[in-house]
Amino acid sequence: MHIIQRLFRTRDGQPTPTVWTRRRVSGVIVAATVTVLGVPSLATAVQPTDGKETTYYISLGDSLATGYQPGWEGESDVAYPDQLFKKLKQREPGLQHLRLGCTGETTDSLVNGGKCDYPNAKSQLDAALKAMAEHRGKISYVTLNIGANDINQCVEATGALDELCLGTTTQSIAKNLAQMTSALRQAGAEGTRYAGATYYNPFLASWLLGEMGQQVAKDSASLIGAGNKIISQGYAAAGFKVANVDGAFSSDDFGNLVDAPGHGKVPANVATICQLTWQCSKRDPHPNAEGHRVIAGAFEAVLPASSTPQPPTDDAGPEPSGSHAPSELAATAGSKSSQGTGPEKLTEEGLADTGSSSSTLLFAGIGLVAVTAGVATSVAVRRRSGTR
Repeated sequence: MHIIQRLFRTRDGQPTPTVWTRRRVSGVIVAATVTVLGVPSLATAVQPTDGKETTYYISLGDSLATGYQPGWEGESDVAYPDQLFKKLKQREPGLQHLRLGCTGETTDSLVNGGKCDYPNAKSQLDAALKAMAEHRGKISYVTLNIGANDINQCVEATGALDELCLGTTTQSIAKNLAQMTSALRQAGAEGTRYAGATYYNPFLASWLLGEMGQQVAKDSASLIGAGNKIISQGYAAAGFKVANVDGAFSSDDFGNLVDAPGHGKVPANVATICQLTWQCSKRDPHPNAEGHRVIAGAFEAVLPASSTPQPPTDDAGPEPSGSHAPSELAATAGSKSSQGTGPEKLTEEGLADTGSSSSTLLFAGIGLVAVTAGVATSVAVRRRSGTR
């Protein structure tokens, strides 16, 4: 593998952050601005800063952070970090976005590597820490979503969750999450704002399969809820705000019934999964554009405006806060009406066409494409490892 360094410039001719990329195709080095098939990309959104001081937003995570969409040969522009970035940039005009997400990432691979290759870094976490060191004192926001692919390892052939496996897996999630969040906090500055997300429950779509599926949906609620509690506590212990995505998706609302075209009345949480993900229409649990908008809203709701970041002291980073009250652990993304996911909006706008649900729900995706368009530039700088 060869490495090339490219210094990009914005339309006004101002230099932008240095970006590294590598890939060999038939012995030829591919320039960073071309489409790279089969390579999920770390992307740097390079935009004019309007003369403002340049600061950075770093997004980490799995296929939710890359914006994976079924049937789409490349990274879509609907990913929640991209939508969140647009909102954060309104607050902070000089903000730039460093995208580190990796489709198929687990908590273990995010820390230790193995899913995606990052030049000069062993893992996604290592890449983030090196970016934070390079732009010391200029990191305004850090967001993270991780853990879904760990839970997928506990999916049985029937599509149900293995409770014993999930118990062991959540312990591993807690250990890895503590390691990554602590490292990110210590690498940040006093003004850096951190947030991590819980997960919605795609297993709720099993409700549409009849009596047995409805029991699977009900059982999954408590198991996913337990996993989200572990994730929330891990984030809060490190001083991260918690973006309550499961709440924004009405994950526990079995009580309110909604008319679902083709299925009659179903619980609001089932209807929400059908509206905000591809699970009911394409048997794929990833969020659609509207789902990513809701996730971005959950993050925005808990991220206060960043103060001017300052470099951390040399001996220690910010002290992690472990004193969050239970209400803080379950900070919501707003009311159902403001998020547009309540029963009334679902009934008015209708649901996506539904089909038979997949027996196994997987978040791990395929290789993605780096795309450059307009002023915002996406640059391929990592390569998918393995075959999963």
